[in-house]
Amino acid sequence: MDKKKLIAGNWKMNGGLTANEALMRAILQGIGAPACDVAVCVPAPYLAQVQALTAGSPVALGAQDVSAHAQGAYTGEQSAAMLGDFDVRYAIVGHSERRQYHGESDETVAAKATAALTQGMTPIACVGETLAQREAGETEAVVKRQLAAIIHANGRCISEMVVAYEPVWAIGTGKTATPEQAQAVHAVLRTQLRHAVGARADLVRILYGGSMNAGNAAQLLAQEDIDGGLIGGAALKAADFLQIIAAAH
Repeated sequence: MDKKKLIAGNWKMNGGLTANEALMRAILQGIGAPACDVAVCVPAPYLAQVQALTAGSPVALGAQDVSAHAQGAYTGEQSAAMLGDFDVRYAIVGHSERRQYHGESDETVAAKATAALTQGMTPIACVGETLAQREAGETEAVVKRQLAAIIHANGRCISEMVVAYEPVWAIGTGKTATPEQAQAVHAVLRTQLRHAVGARADLVRILYGGSMNAGNAAQLLAQEDIDGGLIGGAALKAADFLQIIAAAH
């Protein structure tokens, strides 16, 4: 099945009112009519600003996290309904930095994906292994365990999600999985999805999220099961982000 690729920028904890406006104006000036879907996942304080800047444009708004809870005494969290007030279309769940620094479990990540789906938002559910796990030959077992929790909690709704494979050892390090290494893991994830939802698994976009940049995007995006990118550092540079978007046809 043909599906548009998705290029989603993850700004992480970067940005400011002036810098955000300059970045978005440069992106929107150069984006034209992209052949892929495009999103920017911005820090929570800037959702309103970037919502206004992207209104009516080909760029969708994304959040970097979402609470598993609908409301209540959860200081510092944002519910899916709150994000929906800002027309947030995508929400990253289970990013490796959340798992590592905030102790998020596979079950927590699955619950966050459910919360996003309940509000009609598309979760970008992240899976990936550390360098130690890769060197121990555990890559396949780790990513399958992480994805299994999301499938178990969300059943056939999994076909409405985006999955992102982000090898932890290749995030922000400048190291990148080779296109062949990345494709091998994406193929494992695709097979696992097919076992869960049959042919609808081919509708699920599996993004690569390990230091994709302007230089390597075309090779990575040419792989059969790589349906886009979750872009970190390169998403903060308009020229680089636009080059990656152009490669995703």
